[in-house]
Amino acid sequence: MKNVFKKRLLATSMALLLTGCGTIESEEETSLESQEQSLAACENTTELAEAAEHSCTHAELGPFQNVTAAALGTIPFVDVSVPHTAYVVTLPAASCGGYGGSVIFTPEESTEYAFLTSRSRGLRIFDGNTEVTRECRYEVPQDVCGSLRAATIADLEAGKDYRLEFKAIRQTNAQFTLVIEETAHHDHEE
Repeated sequence: MKNVFKKRLLATSMALLLTGCGTIESEEETSLESQEQSLAACENTTELAEAAEHSCTHAELGPFQNVTAAALGTIPFVDVSVPHTAYVVTLPAASCGGYGGSVIFTPEESTEYAFLTSRSRGLRIFDGNTEVTRECRYEVPQDVCGSLRAATIADLEAGKDYRLEFKAIRQTNAQFTLVIEETAHHDHEE
């Protein structure tokens, strides 16, 4: 019992010592995981599988554009709005550890968009300082695309600048592929 108390006291003390630099790594990782887990799984997986399959072509064959995200807390000028483009995003190191950055996306149409990445988590979308509600999350099956792992779905308005914010704990997740696709783009009417 004493050991548990000492461990909790030590953890609390460390957290307080590091508050000037933000949250500690384990708390940050837990926060990212809980944000993603609270996002419901998408129900219309047929439409999303089509979007993922189309996006996979770009993730594997291009065209590619390398971008470095703006550091968190600064104004992003890097734009990722060109359709049918695979962006290779590099996140800068954060001053308090880990990696994080943001880019700008301006939709051409008011519709639902899938933000497909080669990593599993860590996307938040902002309209100014207001976080945009993400509708659902789709885990891309390996048989649909081996290059993309997850898609986050959000309904966005045409002509608005949205800030896409990414965070990573490990350096291996600080560079990834991002493909943005209209999900309605894949509705095939006959």
